[in-house]
Amino acid sequence: MKTIGLLGGMSWESTQEYYRAINVKVKERLGDLHSAKIAMVSVDFDPIERLQHQGDWEGTARILSEAARNIEAAGADFLLICTNTMHKVAPEIQASIHIPLLHIADATAQAVLGKGIKTVGLLGTAFTMELPFYKKRLQEKYKLKVKIPEKSDRHMVHEVIYSELCLGKIDPASRKEYLRVIDDLAAQGAEAVIFGCTEIGLLVKQVDTSIPLLDTVDIHAQEAVEWALNETALPSV
Repeated sequence: MKTIGLLGGMSWESTQEYYRAINVKVKERLGDLHSAKIAMVSVDFDPIERLQHQGDWEGTARILSEAARNIEAAGADFLLICTNTMHKVAPEIQASIHIPLLHIADATAQAVLGKGIKTVGLLGTAFTMELPFYKKRLQEKYKLKVKIPEKSDRHMVHEVIYSELCLGKIDPASRKEYLRVIDDLAAQGAEAVIFGCTEIGLLVKQVDTSIPLLDTVDIHAQEAVEWALNETALPSV
């Protein structure tokens, strides 16, 4: 079994879901008392969040690259960044280490295509919904059509993530608003909706809607387990 590197803490509310999901999936595959081999660094999210909203992505890259090097030094065979938004600096992080990075958008796109879906809705932070690092990757690399909410709804989705979900607050009123936005994306032609923020799955579950939901925590964790248990060589850096 390969050792999975987890770069977490953004927020820890979703990082704990990564840890749980990966270990559950390893136990399902191997049985008995098996659990995942994990090397994890959990960063302090507060200074990173401040840099995000200041637009200082270079500053966030420096913090996360240092953490990634520590994870590599701890023996990880590959790395997961346990957040969608900070894949904004995935190229800088990958350049700082010698182990492969399992990109969350790649894992998600492959899951989407595996279901025969061509048009998806995307929910996440404003950075993930509006900046090209995520949406453009889905569109250009995987030829997916990506729908995002209108501006006011993007603002609402973003604010709920930072002011509620990252703090562990689950508000039924916010769930109702998210479900309204999901319905709107479906009305625009989305066949499924990607939770492009690792906290959204804490608020909205598949039982809440008939529209297929794609939780990136579960998808990323599943692919990590495949990489960890597969005897073939990992992708070259």
